[in-house]
Formats: sequence, C-alpha cells, structure tokens
Amino acid sequence: MVGGGTKKYYASANITGEATIEKLTRRIEKISTVSGADIRAVLYALVDVAVEELADGKAVRFDDLGSLRVSLSSSGVEKESDVTPAIITKSKVIFTPGKKIKEMLNNVKYEKM
Repeated sequence: MVGGGTKKYYASANITGEATIEKLTRRIEKISTVSGADIRAVLYALVDVAVEELADGKAVRFDDLGSLRVSLSSSGVEKESDVTPAIITKSKVIFTPGKKIKEMLNNVKYEKM
C-alpha cells in the first residue's frame, strides 16, 4: 500500500437518482390544485430571481428549506486600497440547510448498500 498504514473504510452517501424540475412539478401537481405549467413557470422564475438576488449581494432564504449566499476567496494584500476584484481567486454559492432539512438529517435512517 502506497504511504503505508492500515487500509480503512468509510461510510459515504450514495445518490440513487435525482429529482429534476420536471419530477418535482409532477409531484407538486399531484398534491395541489395548481397546473404543471404554472408550477414549472414558478420554479423556473424562482431560479432566475434567486440568481439575480445573489448577484446583487443578497442572501436568498427559502424559509424551512434553507438559504443560499455567495462566498469568495481572495489573495491577501498589504493595504486596504489594494483590495479590488482582481484579487478574488474563487467564488462559490454556499447552501445552509433550514429547519426541515436539519430535521431530515437528524431523522434519516441509513443502511448499507
């Protein structure tokens, strides 16, 4: 074994599929009186508006679902006046889970696959 040591095994989450906007639309349509076309329109608009709000420097909060915010990394500089967009090295969006997702994580049952 390269590097020596004892081989170890770790648990990991397995993704068994994905829930697309189309699939979410069909599920929401079954439990509401709203048409699929209207649900899709709202979900796509939600994405567009959330992106605009993030670009404007705002956090986007989805109540119990969680929130999104932009984060970035930069090089360090000696003077405050040298802090410019040019020193940004990476940017990303951070998701912070809300109450419903935290509850799901606390209550989910795991099994070996």
